[in-house]
Amino acid sequence: MIVAVLGAGQLGRMLALAGVPLGMKFRFLSTSPGACAGDVGEVVVGPRFDDEDSIKRLVKGEADIVTYEFENIPARAIEVAARYAPVLPGALALTLAQDRVDEKNFFRSIDIKTPDFHAIATRHDLDAAADAVGCPFVLKTRRFGYDGKGQRVIKSRDELDSAWEALGAHEGGLIAERFIRFDRELSVIGVRSSRGETAVYPITQNVHRDGILHTSFAPAPDLSADLVERANAIVTRAMHEMDYAGVLAIELFEVGGDLLVNEMAPRVHNSGHWTIDGAQTSQFENHIRAITGLPLGPTSMRPGIAHAGMLNLVGDHPPVSKLLTVPGARVHLYGKAPKPGRKVGHLNFGAASESAVRASMEAAGTMLPR
Repeated sequence: MIVAVLGAGQLGRMLALAGVPLGMKFRFLSTSPGACAGDVGEVVVGPRFDDEDSIKRLVKGEADIVTYEFENIPARAIEVAARYAPVLPGALALTLAQDRVDEKNFFRSIDIKTPDFHAIATRHDLDAAADAVGCPFVLKTRRFGYDGKGQRVIKSRDELDSAWEALGAHEGGLIAERFIRFDRELSVIGVRSSRGETAVYPITQNVHRDGILHTSFAPAPDLSADLVERANAIVTRAMHEMDYAGVLAIELFEVGGDLLVNEMAPRVHNSGHWTIDGAQTSQFENHIRAITGLPLGPTSMRPGIAHAGMLNLVGDHPPVSKLLTVPGARVHLYGKAPKPGRKVGHLNFGAASESAVRASMEAAGTMLPR
């Protein structure tokens, strides 16, 4: 079976690493040569992700299924690719995830809570948003923001003019979201197959640094059974309502025992990287299983591993020989050149005790460049 992937970054690379043992072959579409997924499959280079000739070369009349590894591809790319092979996840999830207002309206339409928000198209709307959600609030572009890009915290109305000057011309408009003083950030990762089978991974606790995910820990400590049930219901309901197939990640704020949806990602997700070594079936393998109609694998922790952690390697990383001195560290490098703010790899940890995982993560953290 041939899987065609729109995108050729580290997520596509890890999809292939999970799918090749299942007998799959992979082909990727990239807009630049030298993409890191080229180490594990053929890369087709084209001028745009929605370029029809490039998609034809990607599919070549051979691909059995098309998927995507990031949500900032043009929605038209899905439309074009679907002329030549089935595309999963479908267009609905992609278009919702590309617009923060539409995304939040979707969750509210299915009775799932989000932070208060206000759509902004004009400078006058920005004043109205400050009145509606109150200061401080987070001003974000409606489209094409990730890893902290395209957003800023507005602490007072005195900052509105400069904020508008910085972001107001962004295509697609802006959104003001109430600033949430959350207890912690969580993520819930679910998977639904093209046959309707569903499963959910243990809830993950996340810590961000400079807008980029720094660490993940699973299962998140001190979770009540009720909170786990509610988080699982959120991702399960969202997948059902979208008739979704593949892995879906939803980022959550826990606030006083309540859960608010921050955003969703219709793809495998950074906060699920720990599943490669900590879960019985990784998110990458289950995504491939889901979109190709194979039975889903179990999402529970591996035998002997009760706790798992992930540490992102951003910008650069120490020598592998040094990283491997950390007890229990599993090294995953992406074959990407060092660059400030670039995710170049991650470390996974797993153990029977929470303290052992945290000790190893702290030891590895001392090796990272500041």
